[in-house]
Amino acid sequence: MLEKFNPHLIQTIEGAREALVHLLNLVEEMKQENLMLRETIQNLRDENNRLKGEQGKPKIKASKKSGDHSSEKERKAGQNPRKRHKRKRLSEVKIDREEYLDVEKERLPSDAKFQGYDRVLVQDLRLETDNVLFHQARYYSAQAGKNYTASLPPGYVGQFGPRLRSLVISLYYAANMSEPKIIEFLKQLGVNISKGKISSLLTKETTLWQKEADDVKKAGLNSSIWQNMDDTHTRVNGVNGYCHILCNPFYTAYATRPKKDRLSVIAVLQNRDEAVFLFNPKTKDWLEQFETPQWARREVATWPQEKLLSQKEVSVLLAGALSERLNDQQQARIYEAGALTAYYAQDEYAVIPILVSDDAPQFHHLTAKQALCWVHEGRHYKKLEPQIAYHREILDSFLAEFWGYYHELQAYKVDPDEAKALELQEKFRVIFSQTTDYEQLNQRLAKTLAHEEKLLVVLAHPEVPLHNNPAELGARQRVRKRDVSFGPRTDDGRIAWDTFMTLAETASKLGVSFYEYVLDRTATKYAMPSLAETIFARQLIQEPALP
Repeated sequence: MLEKFNPHLIQTIEGAREALVHLLNLVEEMKQENLMLRETIQNLRDENNRLKGEQGKPKIKASKKSGDHSSEKERKAGQNPRKRHKRKRLSEVKIDREEYLDVEKERLPSDAKFQGYDRVLVQDLRLETDNVLFHQARYYSAQAGKNYTASLPPGYVGQFGPRLRSLVISLYYAANMSEPKIIEFLKQLGVNISKGKISSLLTKETTLWQKEADDVKKAGLNSSIWQNMDDTHTRVNGVNGYCHILCNPFYTAYATRPKKDRLSVIAVLQNRDEAVFLFNPKTKDWLEQFETPQWARREVATWPQEKLLSQKEVSVLLAGALSERLNDQQQARIYEAGALTAYYAQDEYAVIPILVSDDAPQFHHLTAKQALCWVHEGRHYKKLEPQIAYHREILDSFLAEFWGYYHELQAYKVDPDEAKALELQEKFRVIFSQTTDYEQLNQRLAKTLAHEEKLLVVLAHPEVPLHNNPAELGARQRVRKRDVSFGPRTDDGRIAWDTFMTLAETASKLGVSFYEYVLDRTATKYAMPSLAETIFARQLIQEPALP
């Protein structure tokens, strides 16, 4: 920064002002660097003391939450507060039985006249066992040479009935209880069940449910022109991985994978464990977009065409001259070009037209349009921590302007208009091309301006949300589950977590009782429509079908 400073240029008031602004930004930079160095030095001292067997500086939590970059207060400032109404319980609560109560005759005076009944609704539960000792008739046929035994009623498999099995699944995946607490709860009710059986119910018996979850993903991807997507850390048997969350207002789907790179995301969009690859003339367009060297494009064009390949098969093709002359990043682009070609060529799962996400690199190039989250963009500005009061004033003033513009976009979504869209586009350019006296803010403004197309998708598609909160809320559910149960310990457990959390969160969004849904399937009644069918019915009412 000092290279730009020349005191000989200070000839006028304006020149003096520019020099002062320059020096203030230099002081800002040095103060922030000083804070960072202090923190680094303290961490090194603590580590040095730890190695000596001593204790480092105690970590005392501040009385107020620090480092909070949430923008929920600003985001909701332009919305009308929701009016809270008491629920009409009589119309919402299922009545199982009715009783008529009379006043004791000895309490009534002689002239008392009957005026009718007051209605009082009391909700209660009956938690009791329903253990059944079945006596199965058995016949033997000498002619056939085998026994014939009466079948158990539908839904009764092994030693545990459908209600108990459904309750265990609901407590674990919807109520977020741990296995030990479920066992303790059932024990209090008089149920004798082992840890191994609980684990089996939760992770082994999932074949039926995997098909249901797959149908939910298919229906969800077809239900709107946009999808929200995010990811969060998770572990499988102690090994770090990532849980990918894909959702819209009708469903939430979970997919745990070892990585969160673009290949993993492409695989998730096709409901696969690993990406598959296809090479054809369209691959050339992707390689050109990724700026792959022309000689490498010509080499890729000689590979097997119109044939699905595994990652192992592609790695064999890459071996040799390509791997020697291309760096890791360039080789990754070739993998991604083949995976994207395969994704757009398949028709089993709908190709997403618009993806709402943050600006993480793995989400780039996946869809025709990418809509960036305004809340994430605002978070970048809240992370600026100016040390000089003048810079804080500039930042506060800008943040008010930022959220004021955001609320204008919210109003536009309710009542879109072509003229208003042009006005908002021009206003975006004015706001984010301005130059302030706070250099770090200017650098952030330039980055936002470069994202104009992705941040203003809403002007052409008012139905698309302005933020990625639905995916973040889905991720929060996984984090809470992870905090209670740490993580699955086997591959079966990973599949079960993804499957049942997909069904539980989707049922919640659709207003369907997850317990009743699981019981309906476990008891083999199938009286309730599938969640996929419910998504389709809701989508017809609320959203246009995908083109």
